[in-house]
Amino acid sequence: MNAPLPFPLTDTVGAWVPHGKFSIAGQAEGPLAGLTFAAKDLFDVAGQPTGAGNPTWLATHPMPTQHSAVVAQLLQAGATLMGKVLTDELAYSLHGDNLHYGTPLNSLYPARVTGG
Repeated sequence: MNAPLPFPLTDTVGAWVPHGKFSIAGQAEGPLAGLTFAAKDLFDVAGQPTGAGNPTWLATHPMPTQHSAVVAQLLQAGATLMGKVLTDELAYSLHGDNLHYGTPLNSLYPARVTGG
């Protein structure tokens, strides 16, 4: 398992959940080496909490001990994980609003939603 690194980004659009500001380097070589991704707060990352956009869920569920399959595959392919981003509460909507953590800004089209 790769150890978390300091979070190098400034969140100017409100996309990251408060517990999601960490990074994990992918494998040094692979087809995705040099690329980055962020995981929705629905996907488990070993040693990092998963909240599903809901503080009660976050507080009542155990810390994951392994990565979800998609996160593991991306890291093994060389991509670097740049933390966890907001999701609609319990993934119940498509709009992107979250009563607890706010709604991220669509930086390219501020009048439009980010979705999910």
